[in-house]
Amino acid sequence: MSYEILIQPAAQRQLKKLPLAVQKDLVVLLERLAQEPRPLGCKKLKGRQNQYRVRLGDYRIIYSIEEMALVIRVIKVGHRRDIYEEP
Repeated sequence: MSYEILIQPAAQRQLKKLPLAVQKDLVVLLERLAQEPRPLGCKKLKGRQNQYRVRLGDYRIIYSIEEMALVIRVIKVGHRRDIYEEP
């Protein structure tokens, strides 16, 4: 059972600003999320409804899981120092 990955426009812009090597690694991580939406090391974010984060070194992906539609919606991508700030 594979989930569809939907990347929000803001997350796409954030991803494109990152170094190319990091972008490639994050894309691989996103492909793995399609198979396993809650991999070892993912954490549910406190105070946010149905949002999770996965780490890749100093970079984070924040996403939500829509179980009924089999969709993972990527909300934010970025460095850990910037990712948790509310807009």
